[in-house]
Order: sequence, then structure tokens, then C-alpha cells
Amino acid sequence: MCGIMGYVGPQEAGPILVDGLKRLEYRGYDSAGVAVTNGSINVRKAQGKIANLEDMLEVEPLVGSIGIGHTRWATHGAPTDANAHPHTDPSGEFVVVHNGIIENFQSLREQLAADGSEFTSETDSEVLAHLVAREYDGDLVEAVRKAVALSDGAYAMVVMSKREPRKIVAVRKISPLVVGLGDGETFLASDIPAVLHHTRDFLIIEDDELVVVTEDGATVETIDGEPVDRDAIHVTWDAEQAEKGGYEHFMLKEINEQPAVVTETLAGRLDEDGTVWLEDVDFGDDYAAAIDRVWITACGTAYHAGLIGQEIFRRILRLPTNVEYAHELRYADPIVGPNELTIAISQSGETADTLAAARLAGDNGSRMLAITNVVGSTLSRYADDILYTRAGPEISVASTKAYMAMLIAQYLLALRIGAARGTVNAELAARVSHGLHQMPAALEEVLRREPEALAAAELIRSAEDVYFIGRGLDYAIAMEGSLKLKEISYLHSEAMPAGELKHGTLALITDGVPVVVMLTQRDVYDKTISAVQEVKARGGAVIAVAYDTDTEIDKYADLVLRIPDMEDLMAPVAAVIPLQLMAYHVARLRDNDIDQPRNLAKSVTVE
Repeated sequence: MCGIMGYVGPQEAGPILVDGLKRLEYRGYDSAGVAVTNGSINVRKAQGKIANLEDMLEVEPLVGSIGIGHTRWATHGAPTDANAHPHTDPSGEFVVVHNGIIENFQSLREQLAADGSEFTSETDSEVLAHLVAREYDGDLVEAVRKAVALSDGAYAMVVMSKREPRKIVAVRKISPLVVGLGDGETFLASDIPAVLHHTRDFLIIEDDELVVVTEDGATVETIDGEPVDRDAIHVTWDAEQAEKGGYEHFMLKEINEQPAVVTETLAGRLDEDGTVWLEDVDFGDDYAAAIDRVWITACGTAYHAGLIGQEIFRRILRLPTNVEYAHELRYADPIVGPNELTIAISQSGETADTLAAARLAGDNGSRMLAITNVVGSTLSRYADDILYTRAGPEISVASTKAYMAMLIAQYLLALRIGAARGTVNAELAARVSHGLHQMPAALEEVLRREPEALAAAELIRSAEDVYFIGRGLDYAIAMEGSLKLKEISYLHSEAMPAGELKHGTLALITDGVPVVVMLTQRDVYDKTISAVQEVKARGGAVIAVAYDTDTEIDKYADLVLRIPDMEDLMAPVAAVIPLQLMAYHVARLRDNDIDQPRNLAKSVTVE
């Protein structure tokens, strides 16, 4: 998510760190900071853009040739100077920057506070600096190793100390880290573009590895202390390609980041038995048990995520749930009141219509819960409860990974409310938990099948109209698949329930017209197949999204996009990826501007 920089060498570290962070600005951030050691550790950090940090350094420059830097995307604590990285221990002798989530930070913080530690931020990251300081006994590597053993989560951690001033120690547990190898100097970063202008030779640090960086190079070992012998790679990408991680477009990069997004969104929130811990959802079990109705309001892709939420809440909670476009709800004089929970979904937390609808519901006495990706956004400040999605910055206008995180957030919320209402028993909670924890691996498998999506794109690239059909959860996914296609390919597309096809739209199905059918809901499978037969009888071209074990669809479909078998309730999470990839490749084949499609903006802040 965030940007990490480190430097050890003969040059002044400060300018190199700041320059590297600026080259990572495309990742998005809400604050920035650097720490440099020169006998003592000196920290400068500021909320907002890197320009604010540069202004501070003009007044209070840093001197020293070893340092670490960070651009933060808030997950714990609002975007403030105090919550910005780097973080130090109380002595100021150890300093840390950190990307990711420390799942058990609250219990660690309480233990450290009981031992006398005083904290200066609201972050989970500060705990790491205190832990390293407490565990230090003359060996920084061992202190870091012990701190990692105590810290659950998915993260990257970088540590510097005045006690051992010519080295940086870093650990990767899922969040990326690379080492750039120079001549008498060594660089550390969360992504290659930060230091590509300094060197093209890199060591890629893998999960569960620790690296010691000095001016002479880097030594890699496992967290358990086993040596790792790895050759450097030589990067031939240009700077623009490097920002995209070697992918042609940010959208494709973000599609491929979705397994990690699921891991981040679940981190520290879901036990194997289905117990859910939502840190900023403050209502108690009594309130959850008394909810009479749920309203979900959003726009665009977030609305489609809400359609999934509606089905989840109805099935798991047996609770009346309505999903409404925010721009319609705000003018509809809705019958919203006390004992009704309103869930407002917005990636940015600044969507004007969603904010207005949320305020309307709140004014009518409804409790308001925000699902958003941005800490400190207007929606999060207005909400009674907040469920942050942790998708990280999303650059492409067409949302993919933020949508994925919205889905996962709603599964978590349903489990949380269902436990309080008694509608989710232990067996169901464990099944859903197992499915969610297995989902990153399932998504990785779907991503490996990208050539199938490319073949589907070749089939529809020249179409004038494309139709998406499905039932229940499949219809909700069909809506998002249709939107993705029209957003970036500029093809006319529409989605409808499969049963609605015969009520008019069949008049438009002629030879070769593509129809994308979703087939992941087993209880309505035969009914959906009937719609497929109607399409084939009129010469339509059928592209199906179906489970690996579904052989029946092979009789009817021109092409099948497969996903691993799973519970139908969980299928939307995996089934959306083939649709995202198909839309991406149609747009690429049509030579469209994929990341910045015409007439669209990332955050719609006007009515």
C-alpha cells in the first residue's frame, strides 16, 4: 500500500529518501516522513503531500548518510503528523517504518503500556518500535526477529538504530520489499520505481525473509535465520513500466493485487471459527439484535458491491435489506428510521450523492455505518461506525481491487451481526470463515487463467451490444461485469436477471450477439440454463462463467471461463475476476485508454 525508502551509503540520505518517496507518489498516501541517523536519530514527518515534508526540511534539514522514509496510507488512526511514519521508541534510539497490518497490535500495546511504554500515536506501527527496543540485547537482527515473532499480520517492517548505525534491517511478511544494489551504496524500497534512476540491479525480498542492508550490499535470510542465496535481477523496464510493476496498465496490476487485498481486509478481523473483530464498528450485540431493516446506499461499482451485500444479508441474517442508489435515495423521501442500519459504501468516502444519502438516513434516526477505503474521509467522519476496506490506493478509474475489498467487508459485517442475532450458527460461521481464508489462493488460481479471458475478449471485441445475465448473486455480479465492460471498452452493455431475458430483450439476440451468463448458483442452475438455451436457439454467442466441475455448460457455451469450486455464497468474490480481465482485454484490443477512460473520474464529488 504505502511507500518505503531506505538508504545506506556515502551521500546525504535525506534528499535521496525524499526523491524516492516522490517517485512512489502514484501509490497514493496521506502523510510522509523520513528519519536520518548521524550519531542520533532525527525524524521529520508531516501530514499531507510530500511538499509539506520538503518545506519542513528546508527549515530543519537532516544530516547523515543512512536513513529510512515512508509515505503512509492510513489504516489505524487518522492522517495526522503524529500518526505519520517513521515511529520511534521512547528513547529515540530505534526507529521503524511499516506497511500493512499488525493484527494483535492492541494486545501488544496494552502489554507494553503496562510495562511503562508511552505511545505518541494511534497507529499499530508504533508498537513495533517499542517491541524492538524492548527485545534489543546487543543484536539488532535478533531484536527484529523477536519482535516479528510477537507480531501477527501481513506487513513489511524496516528498522534503524543508533546502536548499530551503519545498517538497516527489514522484514517482509507479504507486503513487498526490494533492495537496489549500487556502487558502494545500497537502497531499500517497497517498489522498484523509487530507486530505478540509481540502479537497475535488484534483490527481490520474498515472504518471511529478513534482509540486512549496508553500504556493501545486502544479506538475506529467512526470518528463522536460514541463509538465502539469491541472484540479483537486472531491470530493463522504463520508469513508467516500473510504476506499474511491469504490467501494461494500472488496472491489470490492481486486478492482480486482489488476492493480497483479501488478505489485508481480513487481517486481524476473522478467526478460524468465524468470530469477527471489527475495530471501528462500535455497536453492541443488543443493537445488532434489535435491527429491523438494513439499507445499503452507494453509486456505481460500490452500488454493485451493495447488491452482493443485500443478498448476503438476506441469506445469512434473514433480515430485510434494501440497496438503493444514493442519488435516488436522497430524493425519495425514504421510510428510514430508528432500529434501521444504513450502510453507505464509497471507495473515496467523498462521493457527493452517497454523503447526502447517508446524512438523510442519519437525520431520520438511522444508525450509519461507512464502508470506505480512506481513513479520515468525509464519510468516515460522519459515520457512527466505520469498516475500512484496506484496499490501498487504486489508480485506475475503473475500480477492481476496491470493489473486491467492499465485498469482503460485507461478509465480515454479516458474520458480526449474525452472531449477535443468533442467525449465524457455529457451523455456518466456520464455513464462511474457511471460505474467506481460502479465497486468496482461489483468486490466484483464477488469475492464472487469464488466457481464457483474453479468448473471450477476442470473441466480443467487435460486438455492438453485449448482454450479461444471471440469477441472485449471479445477477449482482453480472451488473458489475457489464459496468466494467462499458466503462473501458465503450461497448454498449447491459445486465439483467436471466429470467427477464424473455420479457423483451430476446428480440435483440440474433446471430453472433454475445451473452455472458453467470452460472455459480446451483439452486437456480437449471433455470439459468433454460435462458442459455433460448440464447443459443437464436444464434447468440454464449460466454459462461462456471465452476471447474460444471460439465453441463459445455453443451451450450461457445467459451467457458472457469473458477474453482466453492460455496455458492462465496462465488461472487472469485467470479468477478474473469469479467474484469475480459473487460480489460477488450479495451486493450480496441486500443482504448484503460486507466483513464473518457468522460469518467475516479471520485465523483459533484451531484
